[in-house]
Amino acid sequence: MIEVKNIDKSFDGNQVLKNVSVLFETGKTNMIIGASGSGKTVLMKSIIGLHRIDKGRIEYDGRNLPDMKMNDIRLLRREVGMLFQGSALFDSLSVLENVIYPLEMFADMSKEEMKERAFFCLKHVNLEEKAFGLTPAEISGGMQKRVAIARAIALEPKYLFCDEPNSGLDPKTSLIIDKLIHELTHELNITTIINSHDMNSVMEIGENIIFFENGQKAWQGNKDEIFHVDNESLNDFVFASDLFKKVKATNQ
Repeated sequence: MIEVKNIDKSFDGNQVLKNVSVLFETGKTNMIIGASGSGKTVLMKSIIGLHRIDKGRIEYDGRNLPDMKMNDIRLLRREVGMLFQGSALFDSLSVLENVIYPLEMFADMSKEEMKERAFFCLKHVNLEEKAFGLTPAEISGGMQKRVAIARAIALEPKYLFCDEPNSGLDPKTSLIIDKLIHELTHELNITTIINSHDMNSVMEIGENIIFFENGQKAWQGNKDEIFHVDNESLNDFVFASDLFKKVKATNQ
């Protein structure tokens, strides 16, 4: 699990995170939601270590990130998988080579072992073998996202961060990606943290949802509890569309 304890973060005197405490559970899809400018992206970047916090603790199973030395941070990086918003695949590499890339950076494996691990991960995300020899530019957006997931789990991470995993995908493909992330989280017992604007994802796989507003945690619960919350800001954000208003009414 990852536990954030009383963290603050400011930029040029502007406080973006204000005494934030959140527990992200292992084996569950933890989702951070909120309007643009609410602080959720800064929170995720702070947890990953891209921003140095001003105060507080960020504990990876009890290990406090701000106290870690560079060698400890490097070891932690091997336990972290990242699924970037735009997939961030290398166009100059094949699908298989993209998945092998983090293994070359961090794993103590032979070339053959790396290849076997990459094949395993690609099959794990239901990617057809015909795609292995292609480049990212030669496959669909949904397939690119699955390649990115395969790369993210290549090092068998304990922690998986997903930044807008459904960005640019059609609704049907988005559901496939949601289901895949959810299944991998449970199967591999990963602490998964998802930064998302996609309310379909929230309703589908939101097992631990954190709603952010003005740099603070305004609500925390799951996809079933969210229908019965008396929080005007949360309701205005989640149930903004007429369709979701009807969904909420049906579930009350």
